[in-house]
Amino acid sequence: MASPPNEIMAPATSEASWFCCGAAWGPCGTAGGGSCTNCKSASLHCAWPNASDACFDITRPDKCGDNLLRRTCGHQFYVKHLCGTTEIAVTITDCGPQTDLWCGEQKCCSGNCVTNRLIDFTPAAFSRLGNLSAGLIPVTIRS
Repeated sequence: MASPPNEIMAPATSEASWFCCGAAWGPCGTAGGGSCTNCKSASLHCAWPNASDACFDITRPDKCGDNLLRRTCGHQFYVKHLCGTTEIAVTITDCGPQTDLWCGEQKCCSGNCVTNRLIDFTPAAFSRLGNLSAGLIPVTIRS
């Protein structure tokens, strides 16, 4: 088992995608409640790759060079589209994304580029920042 990093997280930039959880809503059918059991697609929820030892062992953000502070179920982040003005608060309710699958993947807007997926949003949260059809957006994350 790898030991998760314990560094302080300064504001970070990352790619963000969206996922379905909980009761049917928008583009989502009924899905599980996430690793925290309370995830809902219609709420401002997110998944974080260092939510627990078990989560970290699956997502492995360290393989992409990302040293993320452990943040567990219920922790709130403030996120903003890198090329937008709206900032929202999201709450961790699941483990993910599997960061190591997308090391080096890049998303840009207006010449501002970010790499590596560090956060996933529910459709409700993602649609506050961008269009669901975009699939990925570049974001700033702060605790």
